[in-house]
Amino acid sequence: MTFSLVARCQDTGQFGVAIASSSPAVAARCAYAQAHVGAVASQNVTDPRLGPQALRLLANGATAAEAAAILTRTAPFADYRQVLIVDVHGGAACHSGQNALGLWAEAHGTNVAAGGNMLADAAIPQAMVETFIASEGALADRLLSAMQAGLALGGEAGPIHSAGLKIVAEQDWPYVDLRCDWADDPLAQLAAAWQVYQPQAAAYVTRALDPRAAPKYGVPGDE
Repeated sequence: MTFSLVARCQDTGQFGVAIASSSPAVAARCAYAQAHVGAVASQNVTDPRLGPQALRLLANGATAAEAAAILTRTAPFADYRQVLIVDVHGGAACHSGQNALGLWAEAHGTNVAAGGNMLADAAIPQAMVETFIASEGALADRLLSAMQAGLALGGEAGPIHSAGLKIVAEQDWPYVDLRCDWADDPLAQLAAAWQVYQPQAAAYVTRALDPRAAPKYGVPGDE
């Protein structure tokens, strides 16, 4: 009941996940990323343990393809799961079990993997991958453009109600972690939230690392 992509920005080294679903709060269960390590989406009858497990495998030197193969062999009920992985070298891999729901598909290329289940069109993941590869600019914008390309082909067979965007950069915490947990048009709301957050994203990192260098907060009382 989900479509998503994981990706690496070749220019900045950032990793990101963008995801949408008819289920509520999809990003809370399915999106995982670690700076200097990789990004993972764990979806379809979701086992949230698979995201951290995949990141540990990547951190210990596995490639995306190796991590996907290990999870396929060792994860309980792997035939029900769908996992997308991208690693620090831009390698990408997918696992889709034979019991994935409805019409499912996957695709990957250098620095990006996409997949979905209960899709309106099997061409959606490939369209998302192609859109991401052809795009330029900030990783968040590229991820959102790819998601819109998937939605334009029909997205999930039913209406989507939640979406999320997670990006890691240099720090141990996410550079961006935005979610719309229940709405009629969650991707539009997610894109709107990114437009608000984008001008302030770097400032929040500065405030954490050195408050003395932080810009004004822009709120009443901070004159």
